Amino acid sequence: MQKRHLLAVAALACCTFAAQAQAPDWKKIRIGVEGAYPPFSEMGADGKVKGFEIDLAMAYCAEMKAECTLVQQDFDGLIPALQARKIDAIIASLSVTDERKKAIAFSNSYYNTPARFAGKADAKLEFTAAGLKGKKIGVQRATIHEAFAAATFKQSEIVRYATQDQAFLDLKSGRIALTLADLVAIDQGFLSKPDGKGFSLVGPVYDDVKYFGVGSGVGMRKADEKTLAKKFNDAIATVSSNGTFKKLNDKYFPYDISPKK
Repeated sequence: MQKRHLLAVAALACCTFAAQAQAPDWKKIRIGVEGAYPPFSEMGADGKVKGFEIDLAMAYCAEMKAECTLVQQDFDGLIPALQARKIDAIIASLSVTDERKKAIAFSNSYYNTPARFAGKADAKLEFTAAGLKGKKIGVQRATIHEAFAAATFKQSEIVRYATQDQAFLDLKSGRIALTLADLVAIDQGFLSKPDGKGFSLVGPVYDDVKYFGVGSGVGMRKADEKTLAKKFNDAIATVSSNGTFKKLNDKYFPYDISPKK
């Protein structure tokens, strides 16, 4: 009896040690980024990814004292890459929605901006399902904007793109009538550039939590929620309170994109 008890204790100790040995310490973190969503992330002339979220990610890593590697990936492949353990976290304007929370875990929100349409400045359109009947609406695949457009404008033709820049190109050429995207991405990534001449933000502001969530957060596997999410949440809070977030915000934007309180 005593022998069996000792064996059970030994087995328990062995399993506990193995579990502890396998638990990551998060000194090294692979972060999935898009690299095609200016000004949040884009590829620079030197072939390196840059932008607001890239700077923010590095600020978080500094706070966590972690060595972070950025892994560029098409947006619609980020969650599959996370689940396949090719990356450990996602920082790519990934909105925190109930639908996505079924598959992955999130940190607290670190920025929040609404969605808008971009279209011809002189276009006279009624932004209802009937009003946009037959119109081609460009959206980026696997985004909240695709989900909202498909559910709301069922009489329109929803045209899906791998990147938002591709949608902007087709908007300029007249292949689509509108594109639905993040307000900042439209403003900074299109309207402020020569290609955006003659276009503007059109229609209402869209921020329905059902589709657009409560802002963008760091995505990670559910199994890492108690460890990695805590580290990111602590870093997000510190970067917000010590003025780093405001400094980066003001570097890229003429308005405040901090999450709603």
